[in-house]
Amino acid sequence: MNQTYNLVEFFSGIGSQARALENLNININTLGTCEWDIHAFIAYDAIHNSPDLDEYISVMDKPELLDILKDYTLSNNGKEAMEYSMLKTYSVETLRYIYSGIIKSNNYVDISSLNGESMPDSIDILTYSFPCQDLSNVGAFHGYNKGIDKDSGSRSSLLWQVGRVLTEMKESRKSLPRFLLMENVPTLLSKRHFENFSTWIAELESLGYYSKYYQLNALDFGLPQNRPRLLMLSVYYGEDTQLLEKLKEFFEDRDENAVIASYKESGFYKKTKVRSLLRNDYSKKKYFDEAVECTPNDTPSRRKIWDENPQIILPDGSYNRDVKYVRTITTKQDRNPNSGNLYFDSKIEGRSKFRYLTPRECLLFMGFKDKDFRHIKRRNVEMHKGDYLFPRDKIIRMAGNSIPVKLLEGLFWLMIQTDEYMDDYKNGRT
Repeated sequence: MNQTYNLVEFFSGIGSQARALENLNININTLGTCEWDIHAFIAYDAIHNSPDLDEYISVMDKPELLDILKDYTLSNNGKEAMEYSMLKTYSVETLRYIYSGIIKSNNYVDISSLNGESMPDSIDILTYSFPCQDLSNVGAFHGYNKGIDKDSGSRSSLLWQVGRVLTEMKESRKSLPRFLLMENVPTLLSKRHFENFSTWIAELESLGYYSKYYQLNALDFGLPQNRPRLLMLSVYYGEDTQLLEKLKEFFEDRDENAVIASYKESGFYKKTKVRSLLRNDYSKKKYFDEAVECTPNDTPSRRKIWDENPQIILPDGSYNRDVKYVRTITTKQDRNPNSGNLYFDSKIEGRSKFRYLTPRECLLFMGFKDKDFRHIKRRNVEMHKGDYLFPRDKIIRMAGNSIPVKLLEGLFWLMIQTDEYMDDYKNGRT
């Protein structure tokens, strides 16, 4: 399509949504993002704008930057707001990247303080992938069980802030986004959370949206990662009840299998093999160094990790043909279970003879590219002495918190078909 879509990304992370649209050759105009995790939105800026700073930002001094940034609610870990006193300890280089990540991506930062009246008009797509730690099985294991209960104060309950913003947009007579795209964990459909999820769908309906949700897996869209997810496309019909009936008719036979089949026929589907995403040519120093960084100490607990998880590269150096995909890329690889391991002898005394997936590989298994990793690493400046902005574990966490790009392509492909159908309806062709 030649149309340019105006995009707003809530809980934007490192920008899987924008990358998916770009991969479908869709012209996008990013009107706004919303992300408070400084590492994530600095990475977003590096990936989608430029790893280099604009000249005027590169010469800003620390007092000037602190004076600007003091009014923002920022987070260093994506879970809680950080104190201004911490911000003052950051290097001037870090502060410049924070400022750039806000300005260059039109970042609203904190959705709780965003007023719908200040939202832009003419939004075509609004995406929201609200935090899942209070919903996921891992989160429940660690005691995060408030789910998306309203007023619970949980991170996952930020979902309702999306509804608040949309309601405020409507009350201020702003046009509502034509499409909404939600991504989260399938646990939303469980007995514990389904009533809340149904309430959310009803709230969207009261605003004039017809919603259809799907349980999908990244595996079905060509990425060799077992990552089941729940996605929902909401289409704005407003008060046009005839359009609503047409939308119901359109989506009636478009179930999960139909969405997958349509994407596979789109020309954008490509089945990627695990081995093509591994960077294990250790004759290249950068890959060797990255492998060493992800080689754990030789301890009994680490030996169990090797024994009890998929062995992607075997001790003889061959690829394990039984491994057709990796397990879900989570926010941590030094854990049991993890996504899978590769035999690797670093020749370093006291180290295990295997390694985890590297930060680069974790990004690749999410559908990002080598150049995206390079752009992030170009911003790996010291925050404090000896403490860097993008160490290994930060990048792995960002990858684990992101959305498989190819999975999003499948839902955006459905959105494009829906938009064409609605255009035919408006022009009397249906």
